[in-house]
Amino acid sequence: MSDKKKQIIDAATKSFSLFGYKATTMDQVAKMAKVGKGTIYTFFKSKEELLEDIVSSVIFEIKREADAAIDHRLSFNENVQRALQRIFTFRKEHGLTIKLLQEVRDIGTPAVRDEMKRLDREMIAYIREKIEQAMAKGQVRSCDSKLMAFLMFKMYIALNIDWGKEYEPLSQQKIAELFDLFILVKRIVSMMILLFFTKMTKWTNWSIFFYKRRLSMCTHFNYGCKS
Repeated sequence: MSDKKKQIIDAATKSFSLFGYKATTMDQVAKMAKVGKGTIYTFFKSKEELLEDIVSSVIFEIKREADAAIDHRLSFNENVQRALQRIFTFRKEHGLTIKLLQEVRDIGTPAVRDEMKRLDREMIAYIREKIEQAMAKGQVRSCDSKLMAFLMFKMYIALNIDWGKEYEPLSQQKIAELFDLFILVKRIVSMMILLFFTKMTKWTNWSIFFYKRRLSMCTHFNYGCKS
């Protein structure tokens, strides 16, 4: 990356963090970066493209933070909680994500809303990747990894953010306990479904067996049996 491009990205990141995306102008970014406005357009076609580049860097940084939280000596449940906690800590403390999420909530700027949705999708994809790695190692049961990652991510949003809007915020320990409960309930439900279908399969097999036996007896004794 050239020095000028880095100056532009750093200046735009600072301006977006301080004033928000909508209130930031390219003239303002050029002034903060100490470059001509035309120089910005040699690297970025628009302010939207500049935002996309910055959010992509944020996504990379969040994933790196989440990876650093993982301890391979711990269980999958513990590690996914550690990763999610690091993701949400980053979201709550990083100046840019704080300002952009606030702008989505207060103004609903389309470009910012789309980028925040992309950030969430990338985080769900990250969790899905960890689930699939755990399944491949036999650490967790086979499941719909995309759905499970979505549920885990949304649950953390609900417990970390949404709950606190109406009630007293939960401690990280309490969130971890609720997360463990969610995993436990999911396992119990999965086992119940498996047991149900196992019993249904056995019942169906026995039904077919007795039906065939009945037909065989009817044929042997020349009974006029009806199916």
